[in-house]
Amino acid sequence: MTKFELLAPCHFGLESVLKREITDLGYEITEVENGRVTFRGDASAVARANIFLRTAERVLLKVGDFEAKSFDELFEETKAIPWEEYLPKDGKCWVKKASSINSKLFSTSDIQRIMKRALANRMQDAYHMDRMPETGEEFPLRVFFLKDRCVVGIDTSGDSLHKRGYRLMQGAAPITETLAAALILLTPWHPDRILVDPFCGSGTFPIEAAMIAAGIAPGMNRSFVAESWNHLIPKKCWYDAIDEAQDMVKEDAVCDIQGYDIDPDIIKVARENAERAGVDHLIHFQQRPVDQLSHPKKYGFIITNPPYGERLEEKKALPAIYRALGERFRNLDDWSMFMITSYEKAEKDIGRKADKNRKIYNGMLKTYFYSFMGKKPPKRRIETPKTEG
Repeated sequence: MTKFELLAPCHFGLESVLKREITDLGYEITEVENGRVTFRGDASAVARANIFLRTAERVLLKVGDFEAKSFDELFEETKAIPWEEYLPKDGKCWVKKASSINSKLFSTSDIQRIMKRALANRMQDAYHMDRMPETGEEFPLRVFFLKDRCVVGIDTSGDSLHKRGYRLMQGAAPITETLAAALILLTPWHPDRILVDPFCGSGTFPIEAAMIAAGIAPGMNRSFVAESWNHLIPKKCWYDAIDEAQDMVKEDAVCDIQGYDIDPDIIKVARENAERAGVDHLIHFQQRPVDQLSHPKKYGFIITNPPYGERLEEKKALPAIYRALGERFRNLDDWSMFMITSYEKAEKDIGRKADKNRKIYNGMLKTYFYSFMGKKPPKRRIETPKTEG
């Protein structure tokens, strides 16, 4: 089967998590850059990456990688890509999104226009046509310019992979599903440990954790644009990947995951989202303010996305919120806490310096993921069977 070079964008600062996911799927990593990981795989890798990767934003089929400092160079390099190997005669292909950083070519609309003309010329020559009919399947392109280097990928996902299909409604300051999953995977949390999100909003952290616990692949219940590319990705690849995902679901999964929020309406939304995700039986949602956070058991985890105070009126309430969180955390017995926030006085108001913090860009917003580590539980003793002598 033909080998492809595939490119998976992710949140800046979380490349290591995505790299581990791709490696666990069995694929060879060829490059790790800021905000993306490149790897090799066959047609089945396109289906499996889309269905199984929790932390990638999308999966792109990489078709071009070249330097272009002028629009003439961009035209010629784009035309040199063997588009006819990827697109059928009637394929609809266009540059859906272009980005440019520290490059001589910075007008994204001009980049889109020039590249569209170049690929049209190539297709017309290859198929001996006067014009591209573009009546067939869609092949959206994503183009990245960085320091005059241009990387071109055909988007196999369509809608961003954070759209799992369960979150129809959300709170005022939601965290994306892909970011939530990546942050959970950054922690040492395991499904046999307690997890509480005291600012759960529409339930993204608890739902993503429950999906991990139950072995539910994030792309099981959605469609992808590449499903119709039968000349490149045989239908069997998608059927096999879905069968694999269904075999991995743990019907008997048991865990202690809880989500609290002060807003009763958003708790209702969280329950509905969890039901759509198929994990409502694994999560306890409750209306509860942060100053009532408690749990009788030891060695639990808080993983949360507290208010940032982006609006002026919210900023005034932040010190009290973070002080309450810090106080309740200190009263939990040997727990660990992981928190993403852009609030600069988070550590001061919580009353403890974080053991680690990692800079992460949530969209264009610079945030920090703070780790407050508790004690590890004692290792379980494994009884060795006695042998009769």
